[in-house]
Amino acid sequence: MAQWDRLGQLPAAFKQQLLELYDRDSLPMDVRHYLAVWVENQEWLRAARDHDLAVVLLQVLLENLDIQHSRFVQEESFLLQHNIRRYKQNFQRYLDEPCDLARTILWFLEKENEILMSADLTEQVQFLQVEPEIMETSSKQDLERKMAGLRNEMQCMEHTMICLEEQQDEFDFKYQTHKMEAVGDEAAKNDQIKVLQGLVNRLDECRKSTLSDLNKLLDRTEDLVDILVKKELVEWQRRQQKTCIGAPDDVCLDQLEKWFTCVAVCLFQVREFLSKLEELVGKVSYENDPVKAQKPALQRRADTVLKDLLKSSFVVETQPSMPQGKGPLVLRTNVQFSVKTRLLVKFPELNHSMKVVVSMERETPHIKGYRRFNVLGTITKALNMVESQSGGMVADFRHLNLKEQKSGGSGKGVSDIPLSVTEELHVICFDTVFELKGLSVGLQASSLPVVIISNSSQQQSAWASILWFNMLSQDTKDLMFFANSPAATWPQFGEMWSWQFLSATKRGLNDAQLEMIAHRLFGNQMNYDTCTVAWSKFSKEYTPDTFWVWFDGILVMVKTFLEDLWREGLIMGFVSKGKEKSLLKKKQSGTFLLRFSESVIGGITFSWVETTGAGQLNVKTVQPFTKDDLIQIPFHEIIRNFQIFEPGNIPENPLLYLYPNIPKDKAFGKYYSEKSGDDSPYIRYIKTKLMFVSKEKTLEHRPPMSSDVAQGEGLEPMNGLCGESAEQNGNLHLLDSQMEPYHLDPMLSDSVPHEDLLLRLNNPNLLDDSSQINILFNVGPEFSFPDLDCLPP
Repeated sequence: MAQWDRLGQLPAAFKQQLLELYDRDSLPMDVRHYLAVWVENQEWLRAARDHDLAVVLLQVLLENLDIQHSRFVQEESFLLQHNIRRYKQNFQRYLDEPCDLARTILWFLEKENEILMSADLTEQVQFLQVEPEIMETSSKQDLERKMAGLRNEMQCMEHTMICLEEQQDEFDFKYQTHKMEAVGDEAAKNDQIKVLQGLVNRLDECRKSTLSDLNKLLDRTEDLVDILVKKELVEWQRRQQKTCIGAPDDVCLDQLEKWFTCVAVCLFQVREFLSKLEELVGKVSYENDPVKAQKPALQRRADTVLKDLLKSSFVVETQPSMPQGKGPLVLRTNVQFSVKTRLLVKFPELNHSMKVVVSMERETPHIKGYRRFNVLGTITKALNMVESQSGGMVADFRHLNLKEQKSGGSGKGVSDIPLSVTEELHVICFDTVFELKGLSVGLQASSLPVVIISNSSQQQSAWASILWFNMLSQDTKDLMFFANSPAATWPQFGEMWSWQFLSATKRGLNDAQLEMIAHRLFGNQMNYDTCTVAWSKFSKEYTPDTFWVWFDGILVMVKTFLEDLWREGLIMGFVSKGKEKSLLKKKQSGTFLLRFSESVIGGITFSWVETTGAGQLNVKTVQPFTKDDLIQIPFHEIIRNFQIFEPGNIPENPLLYLYPNIPKDKAFGKYYSEKSGDDSPYIRYIKTKLMFVSKEKTLEHRPPMSSDVAQGEGLEPMNGLCGESAEQNGNLHLLDSQMEPYHLDPMLSDSVPHEDLLLRLNNPNLLDDSSQINILFNVGPEFSFPDLDCLPP
């Protein structure tokens, strides 16, 4: 923080010391305030001993006061106009002895520092510690101060060059006069030569001082270029990588553009100063001229720093993406995609003059079978300020597509690494030329690695590759990443999963949900932070329990059918069966929760707790609903209309309170359709399937004539259900010899069978309107099926 700003934040006692310090006209407080940054960035200690530097600083001070006076004229601040004019007149008394002014200002700055040190000591004694600043904010503020300091240095250098030129003109005028005059008196002639020699000596000192200042100016710009290119730009590129896979990071380039442009403008000014020095040397030079000796090295240094800045300033602002893709960086052949590039050095005079050309990577990995592509469409566009909302220099390509080249054979000596199509990484390149004020620099930018597919069925696997690469790799040129992909730690993995939900639904995953996912991956662990997931385990192994396929199925289902419910936090979602049972058995009867199926891809189910006649609490679950169900009836309507038969054939909805204790209609009411009951537009879609589960872990059933019964999850056996029901109906032959084993969910370690007959909502085409069954029911030992003709004889 600037010294003057720190002084302004001091407690009242120390502010009083500051007021007493500036209760004099040597350095008015108004001048200290309005020129605070400039005052603090000058070398007053050196100027107190260096007459030439003191002259320059005095001239800059007077000109800055003129600038402030003009500002107050525009703002119609009459009193401030008067004060600034009076202060300027007072400072002009230092024209003969400018070093006195430097010593005066240096004294004031030292007194200010003493006040600050006293305040800091008092604060440390009082609080015994100094609170640290937020690192990111402090870093940005520090960079802003350095930018302001650079601009001030440039202003000082401009005045230095003016003074140098005036000094040289003075010497040149007197020297030319001396040559034209015929002075007969030898003593007078010697006096003139002494005067000229003194002028040359001053000119030489001034040139040396100017070259020294230019070196310091380049030191400052090199420092800023390093910060911008090696820190700020690298951090932005990493943020962009993470936003491509759902992170909520800020990737706006406007601030970077301001910084890049500021440094570039200053470097172009340095080149102009060097050209001016060369012009001055062309008019007046002498033996051991420092400009002739040092100017070439300064020129090379300035050009190198400027080129480094320019080459880093050309970036891909928006990564390649298809309109209907799962995310950016997955491209399909013969399908249009868009991408946007941006030049962070903004010079309006270059608007529409720089052409950008698109191409594929020039060097490809030597892998057997590695495909190559051509970019088709409008592959050349001009950088312009029209296609950017912020007025930046952009080239927005909206109608590009890719076509695979015909294979010309793999050749000899290529690598035999087995990579699938969706593990191949490709890079799209962009080229342009920066030409301004005699400088020409070729610029190149490249996209993040993309995966190129030829069929929509490959999208899911391709997106998995994009997630994995951008989660783990910061080397955006590593096209061989999947030849030896590293494992992901659980903190990386869990954060990335939360981003997926956050980007798709505006609600990420909480700690409990992430813990369930970790439990599914690693089992029960005391600490998951040291656990890792291999790429092969995540997606490459095409087995029924591939984690990515399961997770992506849930994400697609939530985005398509359940986004509002998920965003409101109504779906617990990721919770194991064991955890579900322990949660519900602590709640009142009728409490239910919604969770994602662990065995049915893209399935969601609900479980509820109810009290038996013996006073025990039982947890019951329905078979999962998938997109086939949800595409016909919204999930909230399923919850609203769900019913079972209680003893006495009274239909009843057992779902009363959403976990932990929210009344169902309060939680879901705003999503209900206006009509309910038999008038509901969805009621005709509600059908049933029957599932009998015995206690002996065998599944004894015959499917309804018009449907297939999928294996349920979490269905609990009921004592004597199948036998008793069959005997009372005289249908013992229903339980034939076709015995199917009841498999516990292989994905779960805590799968516990329930004790009930559970029915589910089904496809409306399975039953016609004349045989509607709009309830799900719990079968008791006395119940029979006199009218239900859905089981085969």
